[in-house]
Amino acid sequence: MKIILDDTFTKQQLYPFTAVRNAADIRIGILTIREKWEKILGYAISTNDAGDNSLKAFSTEKDTRAFISSDIVPTKEWLEEMLANGEGDNMLKDEEHVRVLKHGIDIVKNNDWALRKDFELITAGRRSQPISNTNKVIAPENIFIESGAKVEHSILNAAAGPIYIGKNAEVMEGCMIRGSFALCEGAILKMGAKVYGATTIGPNCVVAGEIKNSVLFANSNKAHDGYLGDSVLGEWCNLGAGTTNSNVKNTAGHVKMWDNTTDDFIDVGYKAGLLMGDYSRVAINTSFNTGTVVGICCNIFESGFPPKKVDDFTWGNKRYELGKALEHIDNWKKLKGQQLTQKEKEILTTLYNK
Repeated sequence: MKIILDDTFTKQQLYPFTAVRNAADIRIGILTIREKWEKILGYAISTNDAGDNSLKAFSTEKDTRAFISSDIVPTKEWLEEMLANGEGDNMLKDEEHVRVLKHGIDIVKNNDWALRKDFELITAGRRSQPISNTNKVIAPENIFIESGAKVEHSILNAAAGPIYIGKNAEVMEGCMIRGSFALCEGAILKMGAKVYGATTIGPNCVVAGEIKNSVLFANSNKAHDGYLGDSVLGEWCNLGAGTTNSNVKNTAGHVKMWDNTTDDFIDVGYKAGLLMGDYSRVAINTSFNTGTVVGICCNIFESGFPPKKVDDFTWGNKRYELGKALEHIDNWKKLKGQQLTQKEKEILTTLYNK
């Protein structure tokens, strides 16, 4: 049976993270949703953006193809039972073994659960690299360090949740980490960083300052002091030095956050920080209100608080010129030894002209 992850009905609800990717490539926990499927099943998984045969979370065509909604975050236990029984829709109620993302803030709300599940999946039957004795360690049995990773002169407290340090990642001196936490392949946690669970730093990200219950997908930077809490950053984002977000209202009341499905602000609970789409950047000392959503390809540098909804391709308080947006993205990618691909240019051009 061929599994196809279909995000036809997730594009709007998981904005801004589905603007330039299938929902299957959203990172939650340690792995992306697609990577979870592939790790569990042991083979590559296809995605389908066209949407045929996707009216249900689980449907089949002649018992040879299974169309699965990309907003489903699977576990080994759930997937094995689903494939055995073929009752995908009914089994979505089992919150111990599966979660469904209906809004970007759900990435934050479910990240601790996903981190623990991914840690079990990735480390099963394997042995961690030794933990350097320069570190202060609590619950070392819940810490896994991949080959090539560097962790020195830091405090690692895995009593409340696991800590995963990916291949060739680096935790610089003086960092304080409380699990659950993942520093993915090639990522860097700079000196003196303070990290609370549940936090995921994706591949090749550079992070510093204070972070709590947040997810950075890949290749993004929060490289200086400032607070990031209950937030999600897509790929190729950059927060200027001193950038901080609010995650709780001064009234301690419910937070309202933009929702593309309803084209309105919706209640998302007591805590919600910043959701930032891919390729967006902010100037130094930027302050974000509780429950802010920033679209893709934005450059935020105006004085005062940015609005709680920042449209795609915003330059200050104007519309970004497409040519400049592509040029600036390419400049940032070159800093990490990459360049803007033709496929990226085509996707961004299409979105710009919508």
